[in-house]
Amino acid sequence: MNFSLQQFNWGLIGMSVLAVIVFIALFFIKAGYGQFQSKKWGAAINNKIGWCIMETPVFVTMWILWSLSDRKFCIVPCIFFLFFEVHYFYRALVFPFLMKGKSKMALSIMFIGVFFNVINALMQGGWIFYFAPDNMYQISWLWSPQFIIGTILFFFGMIIDYDSDKIIRELRKPGDNNHYLPQKGFFKYVTSAHYFGEFVEWVGFAVLTWSFSGAVFAIWTFANLAPRANAIWKRYNEMFPEAHVCKTKKRMIPFIY
Repeated sequence: MNFSLQQFNWGLIGMSVLAVIVFIALFFIKAGYGQFQSKKWGAAINNKIGWCIMETPVFVTMWILWSLSDRKFCIVPCIFFLFFEVHYFYRALVFPFLMKGKSKMALSIMFIGVFFNVINALMQGGWIFYFAPDNMYQISWLWSPQFIIGTILFFFGMIIDYDSDKIIRELRKPGDNNHYLPQKGFFKYVTSAHYFGEFVEWVGFAVLTWSFSGAVFAIWTFANLAPRANAIWKRYNEMFPEAHVCKTKKRMIPFIY
């Protein structure tokens, strides 16, 4: 990569500061996709196509960084790569086509997502394949506490995420575009269990790579999803007042938030 480790780290610091700004802004602005899709965000396309276009670049960019790296056959970096790509293969090429309904995604949201995803691939792939010390990710890393705990968290979060997506899909029958209150799985504790799963997943990735870049992505995941989880929690309280959502469930993190 054509910049120094110092420049790379300054970029990560900048992304961390930007995450805080976005976190605050999203409590006042609802991103225009899913149940919050709005004409004020401009032209929109089919949600499935939007998700596919938005998530595919991170998968491709990470693959390019891996393929051009001298570390592409090193065992530990390859495992990190596979974990990352498994997630985004599902997000780009499986999850969109499992969606039900006819929701729209604003093109502006899609392009913002594409931009961030490419930056994120550069952050994660840049560290793993180019800037991490040569002696850091030796084979012994596979039995380090960081790798073991991080891997458990990563796949625990992935399972919660996938299961929560499935629960949401099963709420609707074919042709039904109504909204329902999910009650199974981790939805017993939070109104956005799928966001909780994704957050846990990327906290796990930050731990298993033990990297600043991984931590920045975990911060961004919370900054992006926590305000939306708050908006969903409020929406559910308006839509289902008889369920007393505000008294029985948190927004995104069980028993905490």
